[in-house]
Amino acid sequence: MTSTTRQDPAASQDRTALEIRGVRKSYGSTEVLHGVDLTGKAGEVLAVVGANGAGKSTLIKILAGAERMSAGELRLGGERVDLRSPHDAHQHGIRTVHQELTLVPELSVTENLLMGHFPRRFGLIDRRAAHAAARELLESVGYGAVDPRTKAGALTVARQQMVEIAKALVTEGGEPKVLVLDEPSAVLAGGDLQALFALIRRLQERGVLIVYVSHRLAEITELATSIVVIKDGRVVAETTPDRTDENELIRLMAGRRPGQLYPGRREEPGEPLLAVSELGRAGEFQDISFILRAGEITGLFGLVGSGRSELARCVFGAEPARSGTVTTPDGDATRFRNPRAAIAAGLALVTEDRKRTGLVLGLTTAENIGLTTLRTATRGPFLDTGRRRREVTEMVERLDIRPAHSAALPVRALSGGNQQKAVLAKWLLTTPRVLLLDEPTRGVDMATRAEIYRMLDELARAGMAVLLISSDLTEVLGATDRVLVMREGRLTADLPSDRTTEDTVLAHAIGHAA
Repeated sequence: MTSTTRQDPAASQDRTALEIRGVRKSYGSTEVLHGVDLTGKAGEVLAVVGANGAGKSTLIKILAGAERMSAGELRLGGERVDLRSPHDAHQHGIRTVHQELTLVPELSVTENLLMGHFPRRFGLIDRRAAHAAARELLESVGYGAVDPRTKAGALTVARQQMVEIAKALVTEGGEPKVLVLDEPSAVLAGGDLQALFALIRRLQERGVLIVYVSHRLAEITELATSIVVIKDGRVVAETTPDRTDENELIRLMAGRRPGQLYPGRREEPGEPLLAVSELGRAGEFQDISFILRAGEITGLFGLVGSGRSELARCVFGAEPARSGTVTTPDGDATRFRNPRAAIAAGLALVTEDRKRTGLVLGLTTAENIGLTTLRTATRGPFLDTGRRRREVTEMVERLDIRPAHSAALPVRALSGGNQQKAVLAKWLLTTPRVLLLDEPTRGVDMATRAEIYRMLDELARAGMAVLLISSDLTEVLGATDRVLVMREGRLTADLPSDRTTEDTVLAHAIGHAA
C-alpha cells in the first residue's frame, strides 16, 4: 500500500457541496435504491463502499446524469438541481470517471482529452497547440508518461485509466465542483497510484468534493475523510476512518464477519506445464523466460508500461511474439499464431478488460459462457443445445453467478463481480491446464474476491498451473506461491510469496532493489 500524508481540508469543509435526499430508483417494478441519503462537503473525500450489486453503480449513474432517479432530490451548493443528462451534470460541475472506460479507441489521447475544446488557428484545429495542451494537462495531473499523440486503444488499460482521470478535469468552467471516481485505482500501482493520490489531495485543497468508490479498503481508510456504506440499496452506516477498520467495513457490507481472505499455502508444485523461453516483442518486452508448474499459482507484478499484459497476450497468441518459444503442456515448443492454437494446447486467458475483450455485452450470460466451446459442444453439424444448457447450468452453480436465473439475462445486467465470474466460467469450460488471468479481481468486492481466490486454489490443487497478473500488491502476495516481477520489459525477480514483502516487490518493479 502506497503511503500518503493526510491533509486537513477543514477550511473548506464547512461548505456543503452535495446533498442526496431520499433518492430512489426503480427499473420496472424492481426498486434498487431505497431512499438513499448522503452529504458531501467541499474539500472532502467521501468514500462510498458496498458489495457488488449494492446500488453504488446506480447512484453513480444518477450523479453523472446518465440515469434519472425515480424519487428524491439532489442539491449542489444548497441549490436543488435536476440532472436530465450527462451534459446537465457537466454544466453543474459534476464530472464522473466511470469504472468502465469511455475513451474512443481510434482517436488519439489528445482528441479524447480535448474533444469539444480544441484550440483553433485561422478557424482550423491547431494540432500542434492541441498536443501541447494535452501534454500539459497530463503532466499537471502526474501522468506525463502518456504520449498524447498515441491512439487511446493502443494504451494499456492502466494508462487509459490515467487519461480518463485527466479528461474529467477538462471543463469549460474550470475544475469540477464534484469529482466522482469509480474504482480509479483498480489497475494502478506504485508511482501511478501515488500520482492519483497526490492529485486527489491537490483537488481537496482547492475545495473539490471527491466521491471515491473502491473495493480496495486499505485505500478507503487512508484517503477518506468520511465513509458511507451501502447495502441492498440502502445506506447502512456512516463513519470515518478513525472509527472503523477494514474488517468492520466488510462486516457492514456483507452483513457478517469476514472469513479468511486467502486460502492456505499449497504443497510443492508438480511438473512444468508451460515453459516460456527468451520470448520477445519489439518495443514491449525481451528475453522473458519462466516456467509455470502444475499445482502452483504464480503472480506477475509490474508497473504501468512494464509489459506484463502484453506478455500474457503474446504467450496466448493474441499478439505475435518476435522471438523465443512457448513449450506447451504436451511438450511442443512453439509460438502460438492465434488464440485458437493456444486453446487447443490447453491454455486460457482472462483479459484485463472484461467488457471489451472478455464479454459480448449484447448476448445473454449463457451465450457468453458458451462462446469458447461452440466448436466442441455439437452433435454432428448442429449445436447440442441440451449439452450446452447442462454445461452452463453447472458453471452458474459452481461459480455461484447471481442472480440464480442469470443465464437467461443479458450479461450487461449483471454486477461487475458476476460478470467476472461469467468470464471465468467461459474459459473453465475449455478445461485448460494453464490459466492466465490479467487483473481478475478488478472492480470486484471483497466477498467475491474471496470466492475467486478459493476457486483458483481449488484449480491449482487439482493440478492446474495459474498465472495471476495483478496491480494489487497485497493480492499478488496473498493469493500466490511465488511472484515474478517485471520492469521495463524484463523480468527482474522471482520471489517466494510467503517470504517476500510488498516493499521488496515494489523495489524490484521500480529498479531500487538492493
